Amino acid sequence: MEKAIKPSPKSFENFAMKFRGLLAAVAVLLVLGGVLFWSNRHKPAANASSTSSETPDILKVSASDVTGLTVKRKGQAPVTLSKSSSGKWQITAPVPAAADSETISGMLSNLEPLTSQRVVENTPANLSEYGLSDPAVELDITTKDNRTDDLRLGDNTPTGDAVYASVAGDPRIFTTGSIVKTSLDKSEDDLRDKRLLPISADSVSDLSLERKGQNIDFGRVKGGWQIEKPKPYRTDSYQVTDLLQQLVAAKWQPSQNGPDPAKAFVQAAPFATVKLTGSSGTDTLEVRKEKDDYYAKSSAINGVYKVDAALGTALNRGLDDFRNKQLFDFGYTDPDKVEYHAGSTNLVLTHSGNDWLSNGKKMDTGSAESLVTALRDLAASKFVDSGYKSPQIEIAVTSDSGKKVEKAGIEKTGGGGIAKRDDGPSLYFFDSTAMSDLTSAANAVKPAAAPAKRK
Repeated sequence: MEKAIKPSPKSFENFAMKFRGLLAAVAVLLVLGGVLFWSNRHKPAANASSTSSETPDILKVSASDVTGLTVKRKGQAPVTLSKSSSGKWQITAPVPAAADSETISGMLSNLEPLTSQRVVENTPANLSEYGLSDPAVELDITTKDNRTDDLRLGDNTPTGDAVYASVAGDPRIFTTGSIVKTSLDKSEDDLRDKRLLPISADSVSDLSLERKGQNIDFGRVKGGWQIEKPKPYRTDSYQVTDLLQQLVAAKWQPSQNGPDPAKAFVQAAPFATVKLTGSSGTDTLEVRKEKDDYYAKSSAINGVYKVDAALGTALNRGLDDFRNKQLFDFGYTDPDKVEYHAGSTNLVLTHSGNDWLSNGKKMDTGSAESLVTALRDLAASKFVDSGYKSPQIEIAVTSDSGKKVEKAGIEKTGGGGIAKRDDGPSLYFFDSTAMSDLTSAANAVKPAAAPAKRK
């Protein structure tokens, strides 16, 4: 009788390892089978053309030819848009409103042309398998020749990077990039022009700001802006232009969770009121603040809206913020002549080519330019109402080929100096650092070094 062979522990271990490998292989087959089932469910075998390398255009539209759009989103009212003869877009339904031309241009750019990734089926039997019997997004496009195309976007493909698409009148089912669906899936709020003051900054001739009890009026003049009220002060045109740009760019925020803007506006404290006047009339923007939130009501659009805090920051300015604090206006172009008189220091510098001269004598260029820089940088830290009686420093700067002469006097004070230009009543206060820089630069001007003698 043969003796039975007893399996060793190592044999059991090898068997277990092989068994686990078999289970893993079966699991992989089950996953692949599930993916194949899902794929076949969305691509019926009878008409599938998934192996085709053909990528025809789904739709080809010239954006300039489009005169009307209707965006239909599942479960929401359609949004209809129309383009006027001047090229301006308008929402006509469900509620008339100005449309965001940039958003619409972005949508139409995807249709010039809309290219497919592949043709899924040529003659589908069941559109619901692709989400196209009741599409997530539908876009009706009308062109100037009265042709209408109906684009439908359905479910995402199993991989998620594409979407099923079709066009009315064409039986084929396509796939195209999912980014197309994102770009065309726009709500009414997405399509509305969200500007609070939908006008061009260049068309504004007058700007009025009421803030903190101050009423400031600005008028556009050649080369910039002029403060007209409360007095015709010298104006920092850059600050006025910056405020105007932020006003015409300010947008309302779509409705979100939070207090009703109309109710919040009634309860909020007045913050600022702006009026912009142009060729089409005057538009008014009223802004109110409740804690850290801002709400606005514009005469240019219907409704009350919550707005970004950046608008509040832009409006939080007073009169002095718009006044020109520079004592001289010759800018970054070197002046033609500089006269500086203070006690025993009497300088008359003329600019000739690259040289600075005094009484026909060539001066050290570096020291002369340092004085010019000190004059250019001389800016008031604030404006004052009194303190100027008898100047100790008198300055005259000639620029623009002799056409412009600016004169000012400066009276030294314990904390700096107070200056007054000859052409206006404004008093400019300079701190001690600015005064020190100016006097040091003036005292350092010297003749040019004599040329070295040849041996």
